Amino acid sequence: MPKCDVCNSSTSFDEGTQITADNFRKLVSQGFEPDEKFLRAQANLGIPKQKAIAQWKNGIVANSKANWLLCPSCFARTEDRKVLLEVKNLVKYFPVRGGLLQRVQAWVQAVDDVSFHIYEGETLGLVGESGCGKTTVGRTILNLVPATSGEVIFNGEDVFSMNAKQMKKLRREMQIIFQDPYSSLDPRLPVGESIAEGLNIHTDKKAQERYDVVVEMLTRVGMRADHARRYPHEFSGGQRQRIGIARALALRPKFIVCDEPVSALDVSIQAQVLNILKDLQRDFGLTYLFIAHNLSVVEHFSDRVGVMYLGKMAEMATREELYRDPLHPYTQALMSAIPVPDPAYKRQRVILQGDVPSPLNPPTGCRFHTRCPLAFDKCSQETPPFKDYGDEHYAACWLLETGEKGASKLTVDKVGAENITLIG
Repeated sequence: MPKCDVCNSSTSFDEGTQITADNFRKLVSQGFEPDEKFLRAQANLGIPKQKAIAQWKNGIVANSKANWLLCPSCFARTEDRKVLLEVKNLVKYFPVRGGLLQRVQAWVQAVDDVSFHIYEGETLGLVGESGCGKTTVGRTILNLVPATSGEVIFNGEDVFSMNAKQMKKLRREMQIIFQDPYSSLDPRLPVGESIAEGLNIHTDKKAQERYDVVVEMLTRVGMRADHARRYPHEFSGGQRQRIGIARALALRPKFIVCDEPVSALDVSIQAQVLNILKDLQRDFGLTYLFIAHNLSVVEHFSDRVGVMYLGKMAEMATREELYRDPLHPYTQALMSAIPVPDPAYKRQRVILQGDVPSPLNPPTGCRFHTRCPLAFDKCSQETPPFKDYGDEHYAACWLLETGEKGASKLTVDKVGAENITLIG
């Protein structure tokens, strides 16, 4: 069977698409890169990512093939991107009740005026400290918790305006992988029945057909058919997370919220689960919202990355742009905390003063101003706009509005040596 000229996966001429070498070289010049499967294979040979990409591009230019065969997944990456999910001004407040009559005493402002979009086939990473609203965004998008206000447009349809019948139909298209796989699985049911639960609700498949789907999904995530008859307590944490992935995939959704799917796993198991998610994305054309704490994992896994702070979106850009040139001071502080596996490498660690304010009573203006060493009067008075500063690099910071190059950069001469520590 012929191979895809990009990812080297087996494909057929019926499934694949041929494009001319000239068109393919043009795609490469526009930033088209090999997929993760190719890069992992090169990494196993000890070749760094950037060197592997450079060698791949040089090979493309030097190759004299008349036509290139692309598998459906790689061909989809060459087409104009379609927005699958659009979130507009999303707000979610939780009531705090008290007193004899349990009246509302206050509101937890978990998510406040968050907007973004996700392209079809893309992975959008969402990062931030605990309590910043990442998980609430994911669950509100799926309508698992009702939004206070805002819109979620999925595939051209308004999710929040749907009735129960329409919402049930949409459930087939949108799924979630939970952070704790054990608590999300029924301990009294064999895992095969948990995986088949969605099929029972949303399809009219017969018992044997449902079992076949369960076996296929388990096989896809690297497990055996006989595992379907076992119970959750018989598996390790990594195996349970694979089962959670299989359950989310059973209905063949288009969009999956990955709510910190590897944070409870050790590093070696994390890599296995992430590779499974990447392979499934390639095979099924999935779109992910990937919620995580680990910035290194997000860099490896995501196409674009959004940074949240105290219910607000602070910054969003492509993975390469965000990690190369973060604009928001909070993002810079996060990036400075990423460990570098080189004891000889010296770097500056930004030390943020104070604690994260309570979402019960968030600061006025920019929510980061109470901890930002560059804050000035306007930061505490007005909320900065979340706007595009070029090439879809969005940020919300008044310092960027001054027009001064590097105005938002945290440097020793600006913030003082007490806020920056040299590590290494």
